[in-house]
Amino acid sequence: MNENTVIVGLTGQTGAGKSTVSAYFEQNGYAVIDADQIAREVVEPGSDCLKKLAGAFGSGIVDPIGALDRKKLADIVFHSQKQLDLLNRTIFPYITSRIQDRIQEFTRQGRPYILLDAPTLFEAGADSLCDYIVSVVAPEPLRLHRICQRDKLTQEQAAARISAQHEEAFYRKRSSYVIENYGDLSALAEQAGAIASMIIEAAEGSREATADSDC
Repeated sequence: MNENTVIVGLTGQTGAGKSTVSAYFEQNGYAVIDADQIAREVVEPGSDCLKKLAGAFGSGIVDPIGALDRKKLADIVFHSQKQLDLLNRTIFPYITSRIQDRIQEFTRQGRPYILLDAPTLFEAGADSLCDYIVSVVAPEPLRLHRICQRDKLTQEQAAARISAQHEEAFYRKRSSYVIENYGDLSALAEQAGAIASMIIEAAEGSREATADSDC
């Protein structure tokens, strides 16, 4: 944690409810950086990142109007760990650079608490930017149902995305806090609000201790 800004990384399993938790943190005063939104920005038509992806995976992942065909790319990478690793190596530097720009922007604005909502926080190495890590986990049947509804996927496609991610234990081991989502929104809001407040209280306490020691 630097003197003026606390950065909280929010991650977890796909379909676990990270976007909902992110909204609760925002309601508690956090400035939010949405890594998914940034991932869409860096592959806009004509971007250097999209050109590199087309070079790595073939021109077939670019549609007739020059935009990324996400479903075609997903069909390639979520059935092969080697291809997924190639995707990550190609796109992560662009995403991380833009995340750092957003952090600097919020810091200049005097925003003391920043939430970095990043599904691939660890894979991108962006956890190194964070003072705290919060992971959201949920039972696999619930996540499977949510992914199918949210992304209009078949059960097979959704299962492939789940299997391409880490197990729950991976997130628990690497997180400062873990939020468990069993489908109860009020319980989810209570957990998220409590953790958001605890982090602010800890940061304020640390700042007060530092100020006292400087006197």
